[in-house]
Amino acid sequence: MSSKIYDCIEMIGNRIIENKDFLTELDREIGDADHGINMARGFTEVLAILPKDSDNIGDLLKKTGMTLLSKVGGASGPLYGTAYMQAGKVCAGKTALTAQDGKAVFEAVIAGIQKRGKAVKGEKTMLDAIIPAFEAYSAAVDSGASVNDALDAMCKAAEEGVEYTKTIIATKGRASYLGERSIGHQDPGATSATYTMQAVRDFIKG
Repeated sequence: MSSKIYDCIEMIGNRIIENKDFLTELDREIGDADHGINMARGFTEVLAILPKDSDNIGDLLKKTGMTLLSKVGGASGPLYGTAYMQAGKVCAGKTALTAQDGKAVFEAVIAGIQKRGKAVKGEKTMLDAIIPAFEAYSAAVDSGASVNDALDAMCKAAEEGVEYTKTIIATKGRASYLGERSIGHQDPGATSATYTMQAVRDFIKG
């Protein structure tokens, strides 16, 4: 038996694992060539240890974050670990989420990543996908759009954010060493963050 939150995290993990080689290839071009490998290893561990029958969203998100923090190397472990743990705090004790809860999760995730990574939008990081996605999702929810439409807007903005990372110079992490040579390459973290949001959308839409 599986709870809905476990099934959602499982879909996220499987999306990352399925795209391990592509994420690693992206990272080979501007980083340490290990983003996909590390993220896949982390989510393999997450799916092995999470209780499948728990419906406590906050608890499972916190456990996911702690596992990624301990099992994923490089910058991705602390950043993704922080993101999931911050999301877990917002969802503490919850067994279901509203569209407004989704906004609160986004805000906590962005704040956590910014504090941990000392990054802002426009530096060729995962925030270049996550912040536009949050803005699009929030605008759709506030306008009265359906959850499905808000999720579609979220993913479209994230995908556009990934494309945007190809046009800018990296100023954070190992990619920053390349300077202008980082232009033309999409950011691996923005890409894995987009896979995460796409998986959430696909899970909720069924």
